[in-house]
Amino acid sequence: MPFTSPLIQMDQVSFSYPGGRPILHQVDLSVEYNERIGLIGPNGSGKTSLLHLIMGLHRPTAGKLLFKGNEVKEKEDLKKLRRSIGLVFQDADDQLFSPTVIEDVAFGPLNLGKSPEESLDISNRTLQNLGLIDLADRVTHHLSGGEKKLVSLATVLSMQPEAMLLDEPTNNLDKKIRERLIKILNKLDITYMIISHDWDFLSETCTSLYMMDQGQVTRGDTARLHLHRHAHTCGSQPHNHSM
Repeated sequence: MPFTSPLIQMDQVSFSYPGGRPILHQVDLSVEYNERIGLIGPNGSGKTSLLHLIMGLHRPTAGKLLFKGNEVKEKEDLKKLRRSIGLVFQDADDQLFSPTVIEDVAFGPLNLGKSPEESLDISNRTLQNLGLIDLADRVTHHLSGGEKKLVSLATVLSMQPEAMLLDEPTNNLDKKIRERLIKILNKLDITYMIISHDWDFLSETCTSLYMMDQGQVTRGDTARLHLHRHAHTCGSQPHNHSM
């Protein structure tokens, strides 16, 4: 079987803001095709910065970022990466800027060179597949927070990416929207990485777990990805959940 390079690879990547403390320190990370990764860690550990580095929103201060085995160095390398990888921001308002939902979802395909007709068709199919077609003509800023989160996901999926990065997608979601998001993710046939503090959400959507702390990334034990659906009785055989 021929060797296949990881889809995304970080090789000894370090990052710090100018004049600031180190955010990432010599991170080695490989994201394989069709892998579903959960990334968990305390606030300030560098999780969001890691996603932004993958997308080229920041550049490493040391080390290399590779996409399909090729180092991302030039603008053209970055364009190729961004055509294949989508980022769902933590705050949906950072992602949605068009008057209506269908215009927001169509923006990505248009930006990739699709015709207006093709972009509209792709956008309608994306919304239909996600069960969001009823939102197509809604004014975006009138949507609920949960609806905005799902639409921001649609704006990325309309570009038909090979991989997707999601930053705290369950923040401030009610139970109904959260369950809807889980069903959507489990139907996808693409690679994704999810930052979340929600262990149960990760257990239902991911197959690999990585821990991040003090700028370091380590692979976790996937056996720890389990649902917390048991009762903790008082006094009898107490136990702890360690990270």
